Amino acid sequence: MELVLPIRPSPIGDAFVSEARLGEGQPLFALDCYLCLDCGHLQNLDIVDPDILFRDYTYRTSVSLGLVEHFRNYAAECVADLELTRDKLVVEIGSNDGSLLKAFKNLGLRVVGVDPARSIAAAASAEGVSTMPEFFSSLLAAKIRADHGEAALFCANNVFAHIDDLSDVVAGIRDLLAPDGVFVFEVSYIVDMIDNMVFDTIYHEHVSHHALLPLERFFNRHEMALFDVKRTSNKGGSIRGFAQLSTTGKRQRSERLLQMLAVERRRSITAPRIYQDWFGAIEKRKRETLAYLDEAIAAGKTIAGYGASTTTTTLLYHFELEGRIKFIVDDNPLKQGMFSPGAHIPVLPSSDLTARRPDIVVILAWIYAEPIIRRNSAYIEMGGEFVTPLPDMKVIKGGAIASSSAGSSALSRQDARAPG
Repeated sequence: MELVLPIRPSPIGDAFVSEARLGEGQPLFALDCYLCLDCGHLQNLDIVDPDILFRDYTYRTSVSLGLVEHFRNYAAECVADLELTRDKLVVEIGSNDGSLLKAFKNLGLRVVGVDPARSIAAAASAEGVSTMPEFFSSLLAAKIRADHGEAALFCANNVFAHIDDLSDVVAGIRDLLAPDGVFVFEVSYIVDMIDNMVFDTIYHEHVSHHALLPLERFFNRHEMALFDVKRTSNKGGSIRGFAQLSTTGKRQRSERLLQMLAVERRRSITAPRIYQDWFGAIEKRKRETLAYLDEAIAAGKTIAGYGASTTTTTLLYHFELEGRIKFIVDDNPLKQGMFSPGAHIPVLPSSDLTARRPDIVVILAWIYAEPIIRRNSAYIEMGGEFVTPLPDMKVIKGGAIASSSAGSSALSRQDARAPG
């Protein structure tokens, strides 16, 4: 293993607390990312107990912008492309509030969800999506098969990066699938993370950061085989991968998969250099952001943040913003009135921007910068400034955008690219 991304430690990203719990300590946990010099897989070596992370999980799929519609389209595409017929079984792990499984159920398939977040699993079951409040394992796979039969489709969306013992989970998937069954998974794609500067999806829930070359080698070791992959724009750039049993699956490897594997080889995605260059680009954005904010603070200006989520905790701590931001605003009522993990920055409704009128608002949820700026045009009209720290540091005020880096999108791609 080689350390390639020394990300600063942070508290658990989604551990927002109420006022009554402000006296409780919230320790910092390592986020350093290491590259396996054998297979090229990028991973965290410090694993937080999943019971702490997921048993009382609060994030719900349905609150993310566009994600429910994304899953409706996802289900429709799977049914059409994989020729799934009515009453076939679909199993999903990390099924959360059942948003994807509801879409499959509405298309006439039987569904079973597995999610360790007890309250979310109970709510999903109450809404008609049978959900087991457990961590998936090969033992649980045997129980599901005994109770419900073999699965035509097994889904893992934004969860395949969360699993420490991937070998046991894939063994369970293999044993549960029908001979012609398909495992489909959606994960953030490390190539897109690099090109789009999406480093803040590195947080404690994500113990793996996936590329196709290491995944192909891993699946082959477990008698499974990748046969297709699709790019999606979800979460700053993701892949939807498709795998089958290597012994009985008959689907041909797609040209799309072969092309993406070739690109990864050309860019040396399994070697340290590309990650070292990416970290250098991250540090450049950090220096630019802090230089601008520190000058403003020295002039007596107040700084607020926009966005209270798991990713924003990584950004706050790695960019060392936690001591510079006075309050955070967020559109999610569940976060309003809470305090940020560790730094205990108060989270207020986004409507407070025009009332409190901070001089500068750092858009921590920078992937959603465009809709955030549109919804809060009144704040800019009152003389406020938005700052987006990524993919390049930009200042938005009075309808104008000032960038610290000319040719930003090209720079984001080039300065994180390995030679060749």
